[in-house]
Amino acid sequence: MKALLLATRLDIAESLRARWFVLYSLVFGGIIVVLFMFGLTESRVVGFTGLTRLLVTYIQLSMAILPVFVLITTVRSLAGDREAGVFEYMLSQPISLAAWYWGRFAGRFIIVFAPVFLAMIAATVWGVVLGAEVPVYHLVWYTILLVSLAFCFLGIGFLISSVTRSSDVAQSAAFFIWLIMLLFLDLVLLGMIIREQAPAGLVVTLALANPMQVFRTAAMMLFDPQLILLGPSAWIILDAFSETGYLVWAVCYPLIIGLAAGGLGYFLFRRGDLA
Repeated sequence: MKALLLATRLDIAESLRARWFVLYSLVFGGIIVVLFMFGLTESRVVGFTGLTRLLVTYIQLSMAILPVFVLITTVRSLAGDREAGVFEYMLSQPISLAAWYWGRFAGRFIIVFAPVFLAMIAATVWGVVLGAEVPVYHLVWYTILLVSLAFCFLGIGFLISSVTRSSDVAQSAAFFIWLIMLLFLDLVLLGMIIREQAPAGLVVTLALANPMQVFRTAAMMLFDPQLILLGPSAWIILDAFSETGYLVWAVCYPLIIGLAAGGLGYFLFRRGDLA
């Protein structure tokens, strides 16, 4: 455990000195500033006002930005260390591969989640200062969903960096995976239904296999329990899940993917050539 904590602290310290972390933090901090500049805490959209409206907009933007940032920055972790020859140095230290790998995993999760969470908390605090009511229910669920989404793509990122031999290949693979998931959102799936006349159940199943779509649908369900925005496909989802059941699924499913991908990455990392 001591070795794992040391590896976690090492990854956090390295990330805090990296330029990508500064840019990453500025992106999410900038999103909140822009949303306040446009007065979303005072606007009314579909009956939602104040911080609820701001959080809805913020969570939708985070869905598009968070995964690609997590993937691109994470895949350079192991692949970059392999190129730099860090593994040879680490193997000479009294630390196990498991402690080093999972320590890096834990440290990177803290680094990628902290700016997203702190930006949301800062928005909430500022909203309270302005006299807005805090939507505690939405805030708690959004936090849990963001944890799940970040963990999912962190696991995928570590898996990619474990099997690739160079940073360039790892980044290309990460961007390709993110692009595929982004394409398989509602608009593309709707096009499949219209053009190929695919069964609605099959298309919805494919959508729910995409962690980004699962996250997006859960975020929509928090302010639209009947999923009116999804149209007829909402009936298939609500018949298969209750509202609470789907929210639990939206949290557990990405976590399982992240844990499975991270575990497979460790298995391949341990059995592969570390030099």
